[in-house]
Amino acid sequence: VQLVESGGGLVQAGGSLRLSCAASGFTFDDYAIGWFRQAPGKEREGVSCISRGDGKTFYLDSVKGRFTASSDKAKNTVYLQMNSLKPEDTAIYYCEVAQGCAETFTSWAQGTQVTVSS
Repeated sequence: VQLVESGGGLVQAGGSLRLSCAASGFTFDDYAIGWFRQAPGKEREGVSCISRGDGKTFYLDSVKGRFTASSDKAKNTVYLQMNSLKPEDTAIYYCEVAQGCAETFTSWAQGTQVTVSS
């Protein structure tokens, strides 16, 4: 079982990045999929969650209207499209899975660094 994130990098404020999270050894359909981030010296926070089943998506208030989470079942990959990036979005981003968006998440991934310069 493995999750591999990619797509992070350095971008100027106002720019965009698309993170990908590819799963192997299991199917995303069976789980709620969350994106989390952790900046140096700060608590880990949930950025978005795609519900299992109905696919309803939830977002952290500070990213609403700027970030969009999606999934490609054929590729067993989830994405986080991040637009209008701000310096405060700088963090390591992780994709994780759980039985539901309100449940405990598990990560098998290393994370991907996103750095937004001002």
